[in-house]
Amino acid sequence: MKKDLCLIVMDNCKEFGMKVNKHLQKIRHSQDDYILPIESVRFSDGEGKVKLLESIRGKDVYIISDTHNYSITYQMYGKEHMMSPDEHFQDIKRTILAMMGHAKRISVVMPFLYESRQHRRKSRESLDCALALQELKALGVDTIITFDAHDPNVQNAIPNMAFDNFFPTNDILKTFLKNEDIDKENTLVISPDAGAMDRARYLADIIKVDVGLFYKRRDLSKVVNGSNPIEAHEYLGKDLEGKTAIVVDDMIASGKSLIDVAEELKKRGAKKVYFFATFALFTNGPDIFIKSHKEKLFEKIYSTNLTYTPQDILKEDWFISVDCSTFLAEIIDDNNSDKSISELIVKKTPIPSNK
Repeated sequence: MKKDLCLIVMDNCKEFGMKVNKHLQKIRHSQDDYILPIESVRFSDGEGKVKLLESIRGKDVYIISDTHNYSITYQMYGKEHMMSPDEHFQDIKRTILAMMGHAKRISVVMPFLYESRQHRRKSRESLDCALALQELKALGVDTIITFDAHDPNVQNAIPNMAFDNFFPTNDILKTFLKNEDIDKENTLVISPDAGAMDRARYLADIIKVDVGLFYKRRDLSKVVNGSNPIEAHEYLGKDLEGKTAIVVDDMIASGKSLIDVAEELKKRGAKKVYFFATFALFTNGPDIFIKSHKEKLFEKIYSTNLTYTPQDILKEDWFISVDCSTFLAEIIDDNNSDKSISELIVKKTPIPSNK
């Protein structure tokens, strides 16, 4: 049975949230506007507040937030300040507090799970992702909806709370197949490191091709920018001569590691290299990719619109943005109707046998 559905779309993902709203209208054959307006205020000292502009009482609420949208700015002490993931997450909590316990059910949709890379403790360090999930649980959140969590095991921090982790692999692959020709006999899916192996195996299972793996050999005696520098990329897998290689990972941060993998693939005779990534952050800007594309190290990057991508990158012919708003609308519709979401988790794109 459908519940009274309501979307709260934070300022950091307005365009994406509007697309989700339109897809929900199509799915439900309705003209209802599911987006509830809010007002997010920033004071000149950086403090903030959130105000709901309509009643939330008795509604099934879905808060959609892109915590990694660095294009959102405000004036603090007379200077322009870029909002950090910490501030975006704080606004999620403010929004929940503004409901004053009147919502029937609260789900938080964070496509990029906040602090997901700080998911485990190795020494004397903070365990931020687990704490964030526990904070949301304490505030009355019923469900976390996220995509391609860096480590889904972090849900163990909230054992009695729903944690739904989806993969956009199907949507990325559908877009890839529309644009590219694939010869399964001469295609390999490549994991850039051991941590991405499950993603690579999942994609390879859909396409029905073999998997290759790069192992990052690191200098454990040094720490640079918070991690041990990579000394070499060791390859395990079939011969790459004349093959098409699809390198799959959850995110592109600086991109240096992926470019290193592309160089190694080309050295080993790979004919074409494609990158699949759920989140393209480009934390050091796109220059390294612009240069590498000119050098023909890779063909294209296929990533999603689940997090912010600057317009200058969207205009590049080597970057293909995959729209996942229909997928999220389907997830929200099924969740709101209390349907099973198992088919959405495991749905796969069939590959023609002659390709």
